[in-house]
Amino acid sequence: MNLDNCPVCGGLFLKTKFRDICEKCYKEEEEAFEVVYNFLRKRENRMATITQVVEATGVEEALLFKFIKTGRLQLRQFPHLGYPCARCGTIIREGKLCESCNKDVNKQLHMIYEEEKRKDKQNNNPTYYIKKDEK
Repeated sequence: MNLDNCPVCGGLFLKTKFRDICEKCYKEEEEAFEVVYNFLRKRENRMATITQVVEATGVEEALLFKFIKTGRLQLRQFPHLGYPCARCGTIIREGKLCESCNKDVNKQLHMIYEEEKRKDKQNNNPTYYIKKDEK
């Protein structure tokens, strides 16, 4: 356990591996989760988007993303919910990167790999220069 400032309210609290916010903010978060869950539990609301959930419940988008990322809201039950790609912010349903960013990162990694391979080849095949005698 460590003494830390709450990232939500700034108050001091004992941070544990189970809780990253103070007790007061945790209770508020739990109340917000209940509001969201009760909204989504209704059959007519299961197809709601993030924007619709925010408008209907008043819960911040960032908190909804936290509920999804921590597994408290299961995406398989709510087909129009998701969370932002870690790189570009596009809404995704699995992983950390959207398909486009994933391809781009892999392309960049491949380019780095090829450059390293080329450098290694140059280092393993040194070029020798012979100086001619000048007369």
